[in-house]
Amino acid sequence: MAEPIYKLYLGKTTEAWHVLSHEEKNNLLAKVQGALGQAGGKQVLMCNPSWCNEQWHFFGVEEFPNIEAVQRHTKLLAELNWERYVESVSYLGTSY
Repeated sequence: MAEPIYKLYLGKTTEAWHVLSHEEKNNLLAKVQGALGQAGGKQVLMCNPSWCNEQWHFFGVEEFPNIEAVQRHTKLLAELNWERYVESVSYLGTSY
């Protein structure tokens, strides 16, 4: 069995996110969460660092069973045009 892969991501919302209505934001977030589950991933941690830095609005860690699940998740997010609403940087790793 392959060992889990962890994805650390740091993100900030774009102008396109800010023009969405509250309902549109909630619908998109529900689809993003659904994509995570559909790919076999799970949310480990989600944090709000905006009170202590200006660059990132959120960061988190997700766990995936294998690299194929990470790739599937990336594809699903692209299908949702997620990159239009969020600028991010991600790092993959395995348990130390």
